[in-house]
Amino acid sequence: MSGMSPFTYRPARDELAYTFGGREPVARVRSGDTLRVHTEDCFGGLVRGPADLPSRVCQMPYLNPVSGPFFVEDAEPGDTLAIHLVDIEPAREWGVSSTFPHFGALTSTSHTATLQAPLEERVWVYDIDRSAETVRFHATGSDHSVDLPLQPMIGTIGVAPGAFEVRSTIVPDLHGGNLDTPELRAGATLYLGVNVPGALLALGDGHARQGEGEACGVGVEIATVTTLVVEVIEGVSTVWPRIETDRDLMTIGCARPLEDAYRIAHRDLVGWASDLTGLQELDAYQLVSQAGRAPIGNVCDPNYTVLAAVDKSLLPGPSAAYDGAHARLRQHAAGPR
Repeated sequence: MSGMSPFTYRPARDELAYTFGGREPVARVRSGDTLRVHTEDCFGGLVRGPADLPSRVCQMPYLNPVSGPFFVEDAEPGDTLAIHLVDIEPAREWGVSSTFPHFGALTSTSHTATLQAPLEERVWVYDIDRSAETVRFHATGSDHSVDLPLQPMIGTIGVAPGAFEVRSTIVPDLHGGNLDTPELRAGATLYLGVNVPGALLALGDGHARQGEGEACGVGVEIATVTTLVVEVIEGVSTVWPRIETDRDLMTIGCARPLEDAYRIAHRDLVGWASDLTGLQELDAYQLVSQAGRAPIGNVCDPNYTVLAAVDKSLLPGPSAAYDGAHARLRQHAAGPR
């Protein structure tokens, strides 16, 4: 792997991307390279206070921008791209969240149409204290405030889809995209199947924190400086996105209705656990049924995301996933000792 200094990319506003696929790469990197990527929030930095209602300052479809894409040398269809998130730092001392008239889990939407009045559009500004590692919520209708743990994550990260598809950055699917899971934090390794030469990796939509499900559809949105390491795993395919941490194996399903996303994630985890351990599939199914967890990513986007997770220590001597890519990238990120 490369021992060079991190490659740094800071896009100008007109260089931000709003799709996966259909974009020329902004840079070429190699397997083993470390990237330091500046990302914007889902509003492109235009929502900065209570008066900046997204409907007034933002324009569809220019929401949820990503930085990239990056062409990863030697990545070919049928390979897997491992992306280890080394560090996610808020780029500003504040973050924002909001409600939208026809968006979120608890309001009428275009897909769940009702006669109720649209939800009020409102903006919340959160104070970020990096030294205390807190995010401060301020109620808008009273003087209540409370500090929540600062848990930076990347909401949107993916590669170009296959079959000449171009997908909006708002959509999560096989290629990754707007996965919106708090599990995509520093220390996690994301595995994505490569669909086009160079993979064309892009990322953005940082959150200072997010509750599971992202009920209102908007996390504590922040710009970030995100450091990551990439590695091409040749000749190994990955259909749905997967995550590995020091503790867990996790698989991600993206679909509507929510139960189909649940089924996709759990079917993939049962198969992955069986492949790594030699357990019969029904034994793996039984173990995941009793010991697994199902964190919900989002229930608001064009596809919903559900994860299936299991503690690796509960599996019988599992083989290292992807030939030990997570441990290898983690060690690489730590540098020489």
